[in-house]
Parts: sequence; C-alpha cells; structure tokens
Amino acid sequence: MTVLRLARSELKRMTGGLLPKLTILALTMVPLLYGAVYLYANWDPYGKLNQIDAALVVEDTGASSADGTRLEAGRKVADSLVDGHVFNWQTVAGTAEADQGVSSGKYAFALKIPKDFSANLVSPGSFDAANQAMLNVTTNDANNYLLSTIVDKLTTAVHKTVATEVGEETANQLLTGFGTIHSQMLKASDGAGQLADGVATLHDGTVTLHRGTGDLKNGTAELYSGQLKLRDGANALSSGAGQLSTGLTELKEKTATLPADSRALADGAAQVAAGNAALNTKMQGLAGQLAASEQAAAQAQRSRVVASNSRLIAAGAITPAQADAILADFDANSTPPAPPGPAAALKSAAGQIQQLADGSAAVSAGAAKLAGATPALGGAISQASTGADQLSGGAATLAAGQQSALDGAAKIAEGSQTLDDGAARLESGAATASEGAGTLAAELAKGAGQVPNPDDTQKDSLAKVMADPVAVSNVSQAKAGSYGAGLAPFFLTLALWIGVFMLIQAMRPVTQRALASNAPAWKIAVGGWLPFLAVSAVQASLLTLVVDVGLGLNPAHPWLMWFLMLAAAMAFSAIIQGVVALLGSPGKLVVLILLVLQLVSSGGTFPWQTTPQPLHVVHQLLPMGYVVNGMRHLIYGADLAVILPTMLGLLGYTLLGMALSTLAVRKHKYWTLKTLKPEIAV
Repeated sequence: MTVLRLARSELKRMTGGLLPKLTILALTMVPLLYGAVYLYANWDPYGKLNQIDAALVVEDTGASSADGTRLEAGRKVADSLVDGHVFNWQTVAGTAEADQGVSSGKYAFALKIPKDFSANLVSPGSFDAANQAMLNVTTNDANNYLLSTIVDKLTTAVHKTVATEVGEETANQLLTGFGTIHSQMLKASDGAGQLADGVATLHDGTVTLHRGTGDLKNGTAELYSGQLKLRDGANALSSGAGQLSTGLTELKEKTATLPADSRALADGAAQVAAGNAALNTKMQGLAGQLAASEQAAAQAQRSRVVASNSRLIAAGAITPAQADAILADFDANSTPPAPPGPAAALKSAAGQIQQLADGSAAVSAGAAKLAGATPALGGAISQASTGADQLSGGAATLAAGQQSALDGAAKIAEGSQTLDDGAARLESGAATASEGAGTLAAELAKGAGQVPNPDDTQKDSLAKVMADPVAVSNVSQAKAGSYGAGLAPFFLTLALWIGVFMLIQAMRPVTQRALASNAPAWKIAVGGWLPFLAVSAVQASLLTLVVDVGLGLNPAHPWLMWFLMLAAAMAFSAIIQGVVALLGSPGKLVVLILLVLQLVSSGGTFPWQTTPQPLHVVHQLLPMGYVVNGMRHLIYGADLAVILPTMLGLLGYTLLGMALSTLAVRKHKYWTLKTLKPEIAV
C-alpha cells in the first residue's frame, strides 16, 4: 500500500457524496471566516470615524494677548475640528446636554472647550498668573472601549497643534524681549562706561580730598598747638591785666593831688622866670656896655695903626703895600685886651644868667603845660584804671573762651583724623569702584554680545523651533498600508490553524484500514497526513487569493507570501494531525489549548515581549509566532533574511508532526478494548 493510495482513499471517502463534498467545501471556507471576513470588517476603521457622532461644546470667551491681539483659540480649535471631518461633530449648546448625550449613547464622546481656554493660553505672558488651557473630554467605555484610545490620540493632536501655535507666539514675544534686552544692555554698557569715567574722576577727587584731609589734619594739629599757646597767653594776659588794674588803681590814688601841685609849681616857675629875666636884662646891659667899651678901644688902636702907617708912608719908611700888610696883620692878630678881672667875671656871669633866664623861662613854660595837662593826665589815669579793670575781666573771659577753643580744637583735630581715615577709605573704595565700573562696562558689553538679537526672519524660525523643539522624522523600513494590513499577518496565521483544526473534526488522522495493513508506520503516517495537507493547501491558497485580490492587501512579495502560507499550512496540518493521531479525541483539546497559547504569545497584536515571562517560552516553542513575523516581512517589504530560517523552522515542525503521527501509528497497530470502544469520542 503506497502513501498516495492511502491519501486518495481518505479523500474519496470524504468526497463520496454530496454532503461530504459540501463538508469539505465548508471546511475549505473556514479560514475565510476568520481571516478574510474579519479583515474586511476592520480593514480601515480609522477612515470611517467621521460616521461617529461626537458632541462639541464651545464656551470660550476669548482673550487679549500681551500685544493687544485678540485671541479666539476655542472657536479656532472648534472650526479646525469640524473642517477636519475626523468625527461627525455635533455642536451642542451646553455641558449638561453633552454629558447627557454621552451617557445615553447619542454621542460617542464629548469635547468641551471651557470659557477660560483663550485666557489661559495667553496667561504665560504674566509670569505670576500662568495657567494651563484645558480641553475637557467626556467618554463612556459603555459606548466603546477602543473609542477612548482613539479620542486620546485626537485630543493629543489638538493639544499639540494649539500648543505649537500659541508657543510660536509666546516664543516670538520672548525673542523680541531678548532683542530689547540686547539693546538695553548696550545702553547699560555705555552708561557703565560713563559711570567708570565718572568713578575715575571721583577717584581723582578722592585722592585730592585725601591730600586735603591730610593737610587739614596737619592744620588742625597746628591749630591745636596755637590754641594751646593762645590759652597760655590768655592766662598770662589775664594775670597781667589784673596786676595792671591794681597798679593803675594805686597810681590813681597817689596822683589825685597832682593837678594842684603842678599848678603851684607852674606859678612858682613863672615867678622865677620873671626874676631871672629881669636879672638877665640888667646883666646883659652891663655886658653890652662893657663890650662897647672894648670895641671902641680896639677901633681906636686900629686908628692909631692906620695913622702910624700913614706917617710912615709919608716918611717913606714903608710903602703903601707894606702899610696894608701891616694893617692886615694887625687885624688878623689883634685880640681885644684882656679886660680887667671884674669885667671878665661880669661877662661870664651875664652868660650864665642868660642861660638861667632861658632855662627858667623853659621851666615856667613846661610847668604851665604840665599844670594844664595834669587834669587830663588824672582823667586818663582814671580811665586807664577803669579800662584795666575791664581788661582784667575780659582777659579772664578770654582765658575761659580760649580753653573752650582749645577743647574745640582738640575735637576738630580728632574729627580731622577721622575724616582723613574716611578719605583714605573713600579713596580706596573709589579705586575699587572705578575698577568695578570698568569691569561692569566690559562685562555688560560682552553680555550684550551674548544676548540674542534676532531679526524678524530669525525670530519666526526660532519661534517655530522653540514652540515645537522636537520633530520626529519617521523612517519606516516597512509600513502597513492600513489597520487591516497591520492585523493581516496575525489573522491569516490564526485562520490557517483554525482551518486545519476544523478539518480534524471531519477527517480521520489515520484510517483503521491503513493500521490493519502491513505498510510501514511512516507510510501510514504520511498517507494520513497528505489529505490534511491537500485541503489546508487549498485553504491557504484561497485565503491568500481573497485577501490579496478581494481586500487589496497588495503584499510586497506576493509569491513568497503564498509559499509561506503553504509552508505554514504544511506545518500546522502535520502538528495537528500528529497530536490528534497520537492522543485521539483528547488530542483535539490539546490542539485547542495550543491555539489559545499561541493567540496570547505570538505577538499578533501587541509585541510578544510585553506578555508575562512564561509566555515568552511558549512564543519560542510554538510555530505561530514565527509565521506571523515572516508574514509581516513579506507583506510590508522588510528584510527577507528571516524567511529562510522561518521556512526551515516550519519544515522542522512538519517533521515533528510526522514523528508524532508515526509514533501514533506504531502505538495504534496494537488494538485494545479501548480501541474498539474508546472512553470518549469527540
């Protein structure tokens, strides 16, 4: 008995009448129900969201931005949503009506834009009152669970669009502020430069001030020394003035009779002067008479000389010239004859009396003047005494004041020292301030260069980047064309397994006739598997054709996809046939369990890495995950390097199924009572 005869025998049994033919036809169509029909129903659900009614409530009252621009962000968002036609938006008057509509199922969900939406959008312009603008979404999972996820994506997109737009405006204002800061810092730098110049001038002034305070300190020291001397002098003056006052008082008392005495002296001196004048007159008369007598005697003697000369000339004894010489010699050498003793004494006494008369006259005149001046002298002495008393009191006051002045000079000296110290510190501080002002000017100029000063074009470009700083550049190495195409690898693989699982309900894994033959066990196993392979291959081909042509899957590698579908049908049919052949009716339950395990571990919807750790082992052991992965690469056009290992793996699963089937044949060649009457038949 050959393998093909065994397979043909089972196929004839399955097609021996109308009902069996219809059964095989129905079984062939089973994968279409799980694969094609489900994919047809969910091929592009996101493209039909506009058939879902959604409530839209706009309560935004608008707001004015910092530059005075009126912002109606809520209305703008609403218009954008309506024009986008993502959902069938129904404008609702109030929040209560929208919530009621969502609760009753009239609306799938509600999007509400509150009245302070625009106001909160512009609030970042006021740093002390920044609030987030809210979009309120009301959903109800009773309407649809996945709809909440879709709505989240929608509101995220709206949030990003609004945030980017408002962020551009805010960033533009911020960059404008940077430009203002830049220009103001330049002005501040200029002002700091002027400040540095002024502080330098101040420093020069403080140097001069310090010098002046030094001179002042020295001057106050000299002032203190002078005041000290003045105090000592004032004390000495006060003491001397007291002594002067005492002496003048005593002089005043002792000169009280001086006017009367001086007058009496003047009268007596006048009388003496008068007597002396009379005596002088008499004496001078006598002296004159005596002198006249002597003159006459001398004249008479000269006359005799002249007469004698005349006679001698006449006698010829002498010449006239000699006579003149004798006369001249006589005039030159003649002396009056000495008067007799009483005359000389009289003449001498007359001279003395003359001197006495002159002196007494002078004394009389002086005594008269003294008598006239003595009253004034007495008054002056009295005034001097009074003035000396005043001088003594003033000198005492001066001494006290000078002591106060000395104390003030000490304080001035102390203050000048403090002032000098302060001037020194001021000079040092001014030097530091000058250096700091210069540094400030330099740093402000440097800082102004570091503060951005963008032009309008740069501001627009930078504002866009700042509002949306992260852009995602999606480079899709392999991309599903639609939602249905994304689920196709999983549901096509699932449909193949279910299709073969349904075959096992109507087809026998191993016929009793074959078991009764003497054919080798492997031939019987292969002969029992080939009918499953033939029908599952038809299932895979029909499913591939319908999905590719009818639904428009358009895989990147259609022929390779078909070959992979056939390889998957081969492996699935071998495993299912082998398990059921070995275990009998309980094997169908095992196949169902394997189906469930592969549903949750193959990674058909979510990545298999997200499943619990025990399911990772299941993913590695069972074939459906490898088929799903290979189908994705072939449908989306990804790297084909994984296809050959997947094919080899499916071949390995096929050989495993054949081994199980061969083991089943060997087992079932020995009949038992359970073989004739099994405990359970499914």
